[in-house]
Amino acid sequence: MKEFFGINNKYRIEYNDIRALITVVNVLLIMRFGLSIAWFGLIVAGIGLIKDIALDRRINGMIMHFANIVLNVYFLTLIR
Repeated sequence: MKEFFGINNKYRIEYNDIRALITVVNVLLIMRFGLSIAWFGLIVAGIGLIKDIALDRRINGMIMHFANIVLNVYFLTLIR
């Protein structure tokens, strides 16, 4: 696995690793408990977007967080 991903040093967990895990948990919770869990994903994506704008300033992170916000807002509109 380390060779495939080109990891030469000891792996360090980064913020985006945790965000990716939270996104997977959000999807599983939506599948299990319904669309109302999308509030959780919306909050996480909103915090991530704010962090991207304020600290990281990387366009790919902003696009991913914005896409997550749009997706979770869509899920929330399906509830009504």
